[in-house]
Amino acid sequence: MTQPLESSDGDLARAVSARGPGAAEAAETELYRRFAPRVRLYGLRHLRDEDAARDLVQQVMLLTIEKLRDGSIRDADQIGSFILGVSRMMTIDLNRRERRRERLREVYVSEPSAAESFSDSTTDLDRLQSCLGRLGGRERLIVLLTFYAERSARQVGEEMLLAEGNVRVIRHRAIAKLRACMTATGAIQ
Repeated sequence: MTQPLESSDGDLARAVSARGPGAAEAAETELYRRFAPRVRLYGLRHLRDEDAARDLVQQVMLLTIEKLRDGSIRDADQIGSFILGVSRMMTIDLNRRERRRERLREVYVSEPSAAESFSDSTTDLDRLQSCLGRLGGRERLIVLLTFYAERSARQVGEEMLLAEGNVRVIRHRAIAKLRACMTATGAIQ
């Protein structure tokens, strides 16, 4: 059953909530069509980056559809406020994360000369690649998911079917092995 374009936002939200996943495709599509441009503009204004704004749209709308499907949104007529609130919280989180990264860069990254930078970074990357290759498969995957894919210990644990604490212990030991390998004080065993 398709939802007419003149349906209110609340009617669309209720249609998504009332049916199982995928059963309200037309309502989900219309909800996305109505709110995605607004979220994108919000993202552009507060993130100042087109790609980040597009990512924000996907994250916000995905979360909204999921929350509607599982019945977590109490007042469907306030769906617009919910979407704005989610957009605001995700933007604050993204900006906070970027500020934290920038502070870390300022503290820990010195600006070497261009020639020194090129040769050192190539050497460091080669050494890091070699050291990562010496880690066990599970350790390497946990390190990559944590630092490359930016996943939390809980997310990594869910994906690898491990307890969150176990992921932390494996990651801690893997980082110690990498540190020893990178400083050439010891070899990975």
